[in-house]
Amino acid sequence: VQLQASGGGLVQAGGSLKLSCAASGRRSVRITAAGWYRQAPGKQRELVAHISSGDSTNYADSVKGRFTVSRDNAKNTVYLQMNSLKPEDTAVYYCNADLLYYNDHEEPVVMRSWGQGTLVTVSS
Repeated sequence: VQLQASGGGLVQAGGSLKLSCAASGRRSVRITAAGWYRQAPGKQRELVAHISSGDSTNYADSVKGRFTVSRDNAKNTVYLQMNSLKPEDTAVYYCNADLLYYNDHEEPVVMRSWGQGTLVTVSS
């Protein structure tokens, strides 16, 4: 079971990007809750957005009103829509999710997993 993050790239200030984080590896796997983190060079990793199992969302003050976290349960995917991007949003973005799946014995398994980072570069 793994998470695959994608969607990063180079964009000009004011532009938009949409990141995706998809769970795969087991037919039964589901994302219950997920967070998007970012780490800029020389800085600590920080949480920028979170979506709960009940679809409640929370955002860091620095991205409120610009970023939106959402999910598509049918695709086992969580998204981060980033609008009005600023140079200070430049970072490697990571998704972290609580995953639920059923093992070979049909027992529920809950695990937390990190996706690989995807680089977002915002030019001024």
